[in-house]
Amino acid sequence: MDTFLTQKNRAVRRAVRSFCDEEVCPIAGEIDHEASFPWEVVEKMGKLGYFGIQVPKELGGAGLDSMSYVIVIEEISRACASLGLCVTVHNSVAVFPILAFGNDEQKTKWIPCLARGEKIGAFCLTEPNAGSDAGSIEATAIRQGDHYTINANKVFVTNGGVADICLIFARTDPEAGTRGISVVVAERGTPGFVVGDLEDLCGMRANPVSSIRLYDCAVPLKNLIGEEGMGLKMGLAALDIGRTGIAAQAVGISQAALEEAVKYARQRRQFGVPIARHQAIATMIADMATQVDAARLMVYRSATLRDKGKPFSQASAMAKLFASETSTKVTDMAVQIHGGYGYSRLYPVERYYRDARVTRIYEGTSEIHRMVISKEILGA
Repeated sequence: MDTFLTQKNRAVRRAVRSFCDEEVCPIAGEIDHEASFPWEVVEKMGKLGYFGIQVPKELGGAGLDSMSYVIVIEEISRACASLGLCVTVHNSVAVFPILAFGNDEQKTKWIPCLARGEKIGAFCLTEPNAGSDAGSIEATAIRQGDHYTINANKVFVTNGGVADICLIFARTDPEAGTRGISVVVAERGTPGFVVGDLEDLCGMRANPVSSIRLYDCAVPLKNLIGEEGMGLKMGLAALDIGRTGIAAQAVGISQAALEEAVKYARQRRQFGVPIARHQAIATMIADMATQVDAARLMVYRSATLRDKGKPFSQASAMAKLFASETSTKVTDMAVQIHGGYGYSRLYPVERYYRDARVTRIYEGTSEIHRMVISKEILGA
């Protein structure tokens, strides 16, 4: 697989894997069990540039390419999918829209602290009645003098419990349909900004997913990203990058599950020999390895297209669809290879199995991605 990587890409992989093996792997099971956010590790990650992977160096980021970005996400997710989720959402759908659509004042104000991990970003689109149908959001941002008065109830916000800078999708023109949706940055601590209870989730338990509620929250007009009415356009652009990141996350989970399955199959003995020598087990491992490599290649293709400045929307949708579906299959086989132990928290494959499942839901469900892909192909 290294055939497709530059020397710098390979150096990035070695560095991230070394950090994760030393700092993240030892605590991954504990923070999952306790549903706790590892601030000490996150602070170290910030100093290493993981929260500003593609941010230009002059704004405090690492200035890396898209291929390095997916490598970082894969390696962190291999160690702890919850942290991989935190980093990819922060980079792709919180930092990117400000970088791509924000003005110089906004970039100077928010990007350096986000890139250093001093502040965490969140993407607030989903509502109780608006998920896959983003155009049906009900949040409003009404101009009143020099500020917007925002009322919103955003749910399932990744990083919500720790986010300082939230991109809020709201209707600035309630009569304009989808063309009336805009993106406004709301900062924690603003009067009327309320963080809801953390969700008690099946997987990704170390990520503080919560609701974000705004009650008559006054946000300066200068916090508008881009222009009024550009919200869905910006959201879709960010989600193209986010899909590639989640696909890389799914590959990381799958890779971890494959490695654990191989290790266990070599150690576990039944009928007098390691179970790896039984054809049923060997066949599963062959299928797992093939699917993981195929998913990784699709992620690499999406990243390469973006690095070359070519359209990558379809490629990112395909990568996300295939990698997320693969992670579910691969982690299921890893549990099966472990037998009863795979269903026990004593072994990490149980965590991988839970973490993998949600990759088929967030950043667009598998069903939505099939719609996106088919429309690209059919021109519908």
